[in-house]
Amino acid sequence: MNTKTAILASQNKNKIREIEAILGKHGFSVISRDDAGIPTDDIEETGTTFEENSYIKASAIRDMIEADPALEKYLDSPIIADDSGLMVDALDGAPGIYSARYAGEGCTYDDNNVKLLAALEGVPESKRGACFVTVITMIWPDGSRLVARGECKGKITEETRGDRGFGFDPVFIPDGYDKTFAEMGPDVKNRISHRAKALEELERLLG
Repeated sequence: MNTKTAILASQNKNKIREIEAILGKHGFSVISRDDAGIPTDDIEETGTTFEENSYIKASAIRDMIEADPALEKYLDSPIIADDSGLMVDALDGAPGIYSARYAGEGCTYDDNNVKLLAALEGVPESKRGACFVTVITMIWPDGSRLVARGECKGKITEETRGDRGFGFDPVFIPDGYDKTFAEMGPDVKNRISHRAKALEELERLLG
């Protein structure tokens, strides 16, 4: 099988490893946009859904490749991008697509968790439902695309718990468990998470 290159719009080595485990079965190796030499210009995420923003990121990199003769060798490479966030029932789906900057530009994970817990202060456990979402978009050179969505439902705690995760992991307990993502650690989380489910769906779509 001849190996082809797929480009991931991310610098996250874990994402590269996870996606390559799937695409490798279909004859692809996966590299980051940095490794491909694609400009590190920020891509403005102007969409209103995870699907729109993951597509915006992937298509922006496709445009950069087509505009730069030095990147000609990647014209036949599919581009992959993802967008993720936390949707909280009691907050009408917020923070949603704004999860990474929920507490403002330049905020830390702790800032976001403090703001979220404050917003839910006094909300009973029965109404603290939430859902982590990941959408992965894969754009092919001919413009066609695959869109894979994964969700992990659960609830928000009343205080941060655990130090083995990132983002909203310390305040999210997935359904069927009594520990937060940050308490259970990556081995369990990576099997049941929204990203794991999106990757499963991508593999199904790839056939």
